Amino acid sequence: MSFPLLTVTAAVPALGAIATAAVPAAKRAAAKWVALAFSLVTLALAAIVLVRFDPGGSRFQLTESRAWIADFGVRYELGVDGIAVVLIALTAVLVPFVILAGWHDADPLEGERPNRRWRPTQGFFALILMVEAMVVISFEATDVFLFYIFFEAMLIPMYFLIGGFGDRAGERSEEETATQRSYAAVKFLLYNLAGGLIMLAAVVGLYAVTADDLGTGTFSLQQIIEARAHGDLSIATSTERWLFLGFFFAFAVKAPLWPLHTWLPNAMGESTAPVAVLITAVVDKVGTFAMLRFCLQLFPEASKWATPVILVLALISIIYGALLAVGQRDIKRLIAYASISHFGFIILGIFAMTTQGQSGATLYMVNHGISTAALMLVAGFLITRRGSRLIADYGGVQKVAPVLAGTFLIGGLATLSLPGLAPFISEFLVLVGTFSRYPVLGVIATVGIVLAALYVLVLYQRTMTGPVKAEVRGMPDLKARELLVVAPLIALLIFLGVYPKPLADIVNPSVDHTLSVVDKKDPKPDHPVDAGWFSYSPMHDGASGGAK
Repeated sequence: MSFPLLTVTAAVPALGAIATAAVPAAKRAAAKWVALAFSLVTLALAAIVLVRFDPGGSRFQLTESRAWIADFGVRYELGVDGIAVVLIALTAVLVPFVILAGWHDADPLEGERPNRRWRPTQGFFALILMVEAMVVISFEATDVFLFYIFFEAMLIPMYFLIGGFGDRAGERSEEETATQRSYAAVKFLLYNLAGGLIMLAAVVGLYAVTADDLGTGTFSLQQIIEARAHGDLSIATSTERWLFLGFFFAFAVKAPLWPLHTWLPNAMGESTAPVAVLITAVVDKVGTFAMLRFCLQLFPEASKWATPVILVLALISIIYGALLAVGQRDIKRLIAYASISHFGFIILGIFAMTTQGQSGATLYMVNHGISTAALMLVAGFLITRRGSRLIADYGGVQKVAPVLAGTFLIGGLATLSLPGLAPFISEFLVLVGTFSRYPVLGVIATVGIVLAALYVLVLYQRTMTGPVKAEVRGMPDLKARELLVVAPLIALLIFLGVYPKPLADIVNPSVDHTLSVVDKKDPKPDHPVDAGWFSYSPMHDGASGGAK
């Protein structure tokens, strides 16, 4: 039996969570170092997974398959394709920075009497590692039931991170702050639980359908795909559409897609900056990833049937999120609404059903994670110094903290997809892929780019430029630990903006496989041209515009 690399990669942060929680109450510093050490080991394992993955190899690699609940057709099946590999790498890269950025977020407040039984610091970092473990195994799972368990289970540690370790900034009373945290945490949980319960009904329905045709029910993604390809499994059109809607609803809540998005601004606004990064850069990616892995591949005909409506919802998300970001007075809520707009681009690329669109959507998941982490973490450092999330409470920061202002600017420019920074290439591919099949939608979606420039540049102008306000006059610049968090993220944004080919080479074959299952061909260009990374190449009996 080969070494279970995928299992170990998911198990290490789970073990780290247990080890961190077990650290004695008086050893807060030790708990932090334990958590950081386990996150770095996970990063090393994710790097090994990335290196061992062969983009030209089989569809799912490093597979593991063992009987689990045999009577119900449930197996412990893991495997990764190119899309899963890059998202596991993203998760493993971001978590150490989340831990470093939140180094003091769970420390007792000044004047607070320590409680030798209550260990908030240990709990905070243990919960972060537990979220990482559940997200990683969600990316690895190729058994639908196994995926569902961890898709839902990750809500529990996230609920406690939002409700128990919320933002301390602002002039609200302690009681009001606790009330708002609880509201945000409960709203997050209820929205996602509602989606999960609907998905559970669809999961049971999928099992019943496979049991009727195959003689024994199964949740194996690979087995279902192969059975449908060979004609051994036939799902009635109406049944497939209902099952698709059950899965898609849960993923659209997690993503989040308009109009199921309203939990996100509350959750990000009331969370600490590192937890906000964990929500939007890590956890929410499970929703868009699952659309590619499960919705499109399990229900190809239903996916094509639902595409027009989903594209319209994605377009509304892009414009609506950007418009609300323009009008925000709260820095963290502005970033939250910007993320809703960006998730609209990701879903637009997925359901454009072109190689450029889906390659761009996958790259967008990675690049959005990095850019949002950079911007939100720097914003968190800024808010911690001033004690306020309101944009109007800042001004002239670049004169007293130029490094902080500079990194904030780069994070903001990445958010608006400036050429030369990583999100540009992914957003460009999404728009090209959408325009090649739906030119009107592609043109309308570009309005989101204009609005992004508006809300990012206005945010920077109001907080960083102008006269220095008295409250920020003594604001210190970034410290060594904070630079250690931000500098690698900025370097990644620049590197992947200039040279995205390594990621594109991993992602493209998996996108080809997904489109082959959906049986969707790229529109053939009138005048094929060779344009380097964006060249058209023969594929699916048509012409492909995948990023090379």
